[in-house]
Amino acid sequence: MTITHVQLLSLPVTDQDRAKSFYVDTLGFDLVSDNPMGPDRRWVQVAPKGARTSITLVNWFDTMPPGSLKGLVLETDDLEGDVAALNDRGVAVEGDIQRSPWGRYVTFDDPDGNGIVLQATAVDAPARG
Repeated sequence: MTITHVQLLSLPVTDQDRAKSFYVDTLGFDLVSDNPMGPDRRWVQVAPKGARTSITLVNWFDTMPPGSLKGLVLETDDLEGDVAALNDRGVAVEGDIQRSPWGRYVTFDDPDGNGIVLQATAVDAPARG
């Protein structure tokens, strides 16, 4: 096997414009691509700044209803600052910052209900898996 990395994750959304606004304007992702893909579809791709893996905001998979993705984990170097920014931008963070042996985290949903974990991995965290 010569797999080197995860290239792309498809994230099911209802409205690509609303989702693009959330990921770009609210979370600060880069817009990688927003192009027509056939007569009634668009390829909307976003990514955290400098990330190797990107996300495509899809609304054409019947087997992937909007809000069905849970556990998208995003890493941050400033959990407290990002939680404050999320709150300032109207994102409902679920509860307080949680602590685990591997680090600290909060959870929230995107506008479609896809579940996101924002985490700060502990420097000396044990390997998970």
